[in-house]
Amino acid sequence: MADIFREIDEEVRRDKAAELWKKYGWVITGLAVLLVLGVAGWQFWLHRENQASQAVGARLEAALKSSRDGDGTQAEAILQELATTAPAGYRQIARFRLAAETGKRDAAAGVAAFDALAADTSLEQVYRDLAKLRAGILRVDLSPFPEVKATLEPLATPQGVWRHSAREFLGVAALKANLFDEAGRWFDAAITDPQVPQALRQRVDLYLALVRGGPVTVKN
Repeated sequence: MADIFREIDEEVRRDKAAELWKKYGWVITGLAVLLVLGVAGWQFWLHRENQASQAVGARLEAALKSSRDGDGTQAEAILQELATTAPAGYRQIARFRLAAETGKRDAAAGVAAFDALAADTSLEQVYRDLAKLRAGILRVDLSPFPEVKATLEPLATPQGVWRHSAREFLGVAALKANLFDEAGRWFDAAITDPQVPQALRQRVDLYLALVRGGPVTVKN
């Protein structure tokens, strides 16, 4: 008897399945087709994105090579193009590289380019602060110490991401202005930071030797 009931149950399930397929089979088939097309479309989009990324990366490398080869004009032309047309990540890299390349040719123009990046609220704060740092470094050879200090001092806080470089160049700017006490203060802040990079520590040791030597007096 159990076998008979089992056969009847299986027959009923088959009939129900056939009825459901007859009624909804086209929906299932349509969904399967859409799924296949969606996966294919996604794969095609990823392929195109990868191709575009490789092309932009090649253009960026070409700009860097031109810069290394001393062809600043070509480097700036490529970077200007990428800063306008590249995807967001590459566009940001291109803008920073363009500002640096501009600064090599014209320090004042480089400062203006980095100031523009620092003022761009579409960038994350860490990158805006990096732009302020780069502008401040260029100002060391262009501007009086108070102007350099106004740019770099906000970055030299104990929690500042760019504090090590900011302190170094605050000290350099003060030293350049013959402000030896001020220079010593910034170099001390740099060298006593437990997280100071070793290469910076070595440079600061040299700066501090200059600070301890004081102003050089030239006898006539």
